[in-house]
Amino acid sequence: MSKQLKITQMKSTIKRHNRQKKTLKALGLKGRHDSVVQPDNPSIRGMIKSVSHLLKVEEVE
Repeated sequence: MSKQLKITQMKSTIKRHNRQKKTLKALGLKGRHDSVVQPDNPSIRGMIKSVSHLLKVEEVE
């Protein structure tokens, strides 16, 4: 069984660059305090790294 990541958006996208907004949308997040579960792979980790200041990430099994 592969690891999963629970990603929660903690901050708003107001006054953020379009690239950051699109990254959050690609992760499946729609607004503050919205959570999604994504597989733990390098592409997801890269997206998380680019907007890490807006997110809270937890490992889930």
